[in-house]
Amino acid sequence: MSVPLTDAAIDQLFLTARTYNAWLPKEVTDEQIHRIYELAKMGPTSANMSPMRLRFIKSKDAKERLKPYLSEGNSAKTMAAPVTAIVATDFEFYEHLPKLFPHADARSWFAGNAQAIQEHGVRNGTLQGAYLIMAARSLGLDCGPMTGFDFPGVDAEFFAGTQIKANFLVNIGYGDAGTNLFPRSPRFEFDEVARIL
Repeated sequence: MSVPLTDAAIDQLFLTARTYNAWLPKEVTDEQIHRIYELAKMGPTSANMSPMRLRFIKSKDAKERLKPYLSEGNSAKTMAAPVTAIVATDFEFYEHLPKLFPHADARSWFAGNAQAIQEHGVRNGTLQGAYLIMAARSLGLDCGPMTGFDFPGVDAEFFAGTQIKANFLVNIGYGDAGTNLFPRSPRFEFDEVARIL
């Protein structure tokens, strides 16, 4: 039976977690990267389609490949981050449904239906990217998600010859709270955006 998380865990995941723009010079290990994925992959997606694809940009060479496609405002912080995840969506996700959703012919729901492929791919790939952020936070890491980059350029550089398209980037590491950390922006109150019916 599930029980509520401790206040400290909730705080780490939601309340004090921030979008970081500067990073401490501390390594994110390959083991941590694998653990992030192992947690993120367990979040639900429609028909278990799991369309997220990832490139964890960690080495100096990989960073240099990414750098030309970053917007001016995102370049320095991304180059300084220990790891940058390219969160992407595979728009041929339906080809894997016989493995991932074997109790129904789910592939036939999407094959040849461009609108369904696009809608479900974007929705579920983005959802998985959110799981990735929460997984990293659960392991004591900080994140800086962003979309300021040349999408076609990143696709050509890292996903050439595939139907995989970049969705957003996430810098991952140990955030430097003393540098370039903006005050928390306002959020809506419950009654401004929600109704209990």
